[in-house]
Amino acid sequence: MAIAEHMSPLVVARKHRPAGHTLAVAAPLLVLLALLAAFSGSPVAAAEDSSPVLIDLTLVAGAQEKGAVCLDGTPPAYHLQRGFGSGSQSWIVFLQGGAWCGTTGKESCSIRKMTEYGSSKFMKPIAFDGVLSDQQPQNPDFYNWNKVFVRYCDGASFSGDAEGEAENGTKLYFRGLRIWEAVVDELMEKGMDTAKQALLAGCSAGGLSTLLHCDNFRARFPQEVSVKCLPDGGFFLDTMLAKFCLRTAWQRRIRQSVSSLLNLSRASAPPTFIVNPGYDSWQIRNIVAPVGSYPGDTWSSCRDNIGNCSSKQLDVLHGYRNKLVHELKAAEGKRDWGLFIDSCFTHCQTEFSSSWHSPTSPRLGNKTAKAVGDWYFGRRKGMMKQIDYKYPCNPTW
Repeated sequence: MAIAEHMSPLVVARKHRPAGHTLAVAAPLLVLLALLAAFSGSPVAAAEDSSPVLIDLTLVAGAQEKGAVCLDGTPPAYHLQRGFGSGSQSWIVFLQGGAWCGTTGKESCSIRKMTEYGSSKFMKPIAFDGVLSDQQPQNPDFYNWNKVFVRYCDGASFSGDAEGEAENGTKLYFRGLRIWEAVVDELMEKGMDTAKQALLAGCSAGGLSTLLHCDNFRARFPQEVSVKCLPDGGFFLDTMLAKFCLRTAWQRRIRQSVSSLLNLSRASAPPTFIVNPGYDSWQIRNIVAPVGSYPGDTWSSCRDNIGNCSSKQLDVLHGYRNKLVHELKAAEGKRDWGLFIDSCFTHCQTEFSSSWHSPTSPRLGNKTAKAVGDWYFGRRKGMMKQIDYKYPCNPTW
């Protein structure tokens, strides 16, 4: 999956700072804003409040001593925004997505270690959106929770525990499992151990990580604490191409049995709400019909826009959707689970306000983000499950 496809929108905005912090450098800008406000009649505060807050980066303390490091050996990191009011003892931990890396090509681990997806040296503050937004209209049920965005820098879905060698002979560290453990340990020390309710979420590679670590996350809390999981776009079909591209890399890095962890029918699985598009744009572009998989690259325009696909190409995509629906059928019979497979040509949906809670968001039961809230808090009787008709019939869009 292309790295850029999973980057959170890093809006240039005002940075969250302690009260009383002053910036002498910004004085000319403030004067300019005051002058503009005087001519327009709009208060300066309104202009400032319209910009999202940037959440600072936190490096995990003592991580390197534990061997919990990014691909290049730098410490892992996360962004934490404290909850308030009724949400002060509630936590949502969101695992970033961003593809896996291989041994060669533009997605090689050697190249990735020189980016924010392989080194904390290149990470910067970010703005929260979607399920991490602190704005109640955009995120009605989780806006005032403690919100954590865990940066993805190990190249193997927070699940590796091995070492390799880069193309230039330097070491590569596949320590995703240790990163997971170190981050959660530190969050527990920062107050998550007293949480009354918690939600583990993630998108794409982070959505897969959510499925992989949901049991461990549940085990961190007393039984009376409500702990649930929200994987978004994290269920990847076990096609022959996927086996070749993904499983061979994982066999070198993951010490757990992925197949057993992703057994959705197991009785011990914590309550989980699966959000997955029926026509996952990343999987279509990289697994179903990647560049070079068909003579003459006849899928070029179809990969860019499902509306450009021919009838034969749509048949292939419908076949992909049917297999996905079949694989996720096990979740339908689980009473405390949620399931939403829409027929959108997209990938991650919960981390962006446009697809999380807006007039154009996909809808489950005529709701968007509220449907997930209804499931989490048990506000609605009956099972929160819906599978859209195949494209182009998409009643939830």
